[in-house]
Amino acid sequence: MELRSYNFRLYPSKKQKGRLFSQFNLCCELYNILLERCKTTYKTKKVSLHSRTSLNNIIKEAKTSDSKFTSAHSQVLQNCSDRLSKAYTNFFRRVKEKKQGKGVKTGFPRFKKRVKSITYPQSGFKLLSDKRLHISKVGNIPFILHRLPRGKIKTLTIKRNRAGQWFAAFSCEVESSKRTHPHPDTKVGIDVGIENFATLSNGEAISNPRFLVESERKLKKLQRRLSRKKKGSANRGKAIYKVAKCHIHIANQRTDFLHQTSNIITKRYGFIGVETLNINGMLKNHCLAKHIVDASWGKFLDMLSYKAESAGGQFVKDKPFAPTSQTCPKCDRRVPKKLSDRVHKCKCGYVVHRDVASANVILNDTAGRAGISDACGDLTSTFGYNGPSASRVAEAGTTCDSPQLH
Repeated sequence: MELRSYNFRLYPSKKQKGRLFSQFNLCCELYNILLERCKTTYKTKKVSLHSRTSLNNIIKEAKTSDSKFTSAHSQVLQNCSDRLSKAYTNFFRRVKEKKQGKGVKTGFPRFKKRVKSITYPQSGFKLLSDKRLHISKVGNIPFILHRLPRGKIKTLTIKRNRAGQWFAAFSCEVESSKRTHPHPDTKVGIDVGIENFATLSNGEAISNPRFLVESERKLKKLQRRLSRKKKGSANRGKAIYKVAKCHIHIANQRTDFLHQTSNIITKRYGFIGVETLNINGMLKNHCLAKHIVDASWGKFLDMLSYKAESAGGQFVKDKPFAPTSQTCPKCDRRVPKKLSDRVHKCKCGYVVHRDVASANVILNDTAGRAGISDACGDLTSTFGYNGPSASRVAEAGTTCDSPQLH
């Protein structure tokens, strides 16, 4: 069995929004009450109360002493204990990792100013036939049912973004089926970058859309208008809404691009090799951090991973800190290069764009780790523009200019 998430847009009325906000505030207050009780009990009695059973007993006491908590669904309140219990579990895990020498922050659970979502773990919701979602103690909310959720619905999460848009996220349990990829013999190595979003081992380049950079002019204008508004005024609230809506539009553009690109690659290739990236370490470079975040490599690799598995293909990561950009894919000789050096030139006579060389090194390494001896990528164009094939050049033993990257 595997879990899949389905998101649907909600359109609650003004009264329903008020009830949802009331449940959000109650969950936030209850979470802080539970955390305060855990901290106080440990200080006074040296007893830990972070288990779900102990926290649920505190919830029963809170509902008995204060009747306002009865206006929220019981399982929504119990989900607060689940979240706090997981927060403590993750805290203890990080403490253990830090003792082992890993550079992580422990991060003790903190009090919340607001809650961004509420969850119905088992009951309290129902899909109605007229494209309405019944939520206990809220009402029947209209929503866009653009597709039916597959499998058994396990949980429902109601969330709201900064632009005031409401969403319902269903977590469904689906039977995992073993599929056979339509092209099991096709293989590709992928090198992600900033000059081009991704370069394939067959010489193809996927251009970087740079959605944040393209929208920067509009975003700067909206942020300047926001900075001139008086704090607490209605106009400042409207300006915040416009800035948030612009950011959400950029995020939606990026997500749509990543979905389309990952779909094309996973349907085309049965074996996909990628590099293991230390993205948090790369973000310390203040000159490139904005462009790295805008490219969203981590999200792209995650999409490739689960879509390749769903399509029946193979997704393999290279070993961490592998010198892919400093290695020749033809003779395995180390070829040191600066970041500004865009062409790979080796003493063996192999000349190609550095990203194509890196993609072929990744393909060779990942194919070797997967036990595949013939690591030759598919030379057919997928994105509508071709570059010289590094693998074909390596077989012929000739040189070529760097590929025409778009």
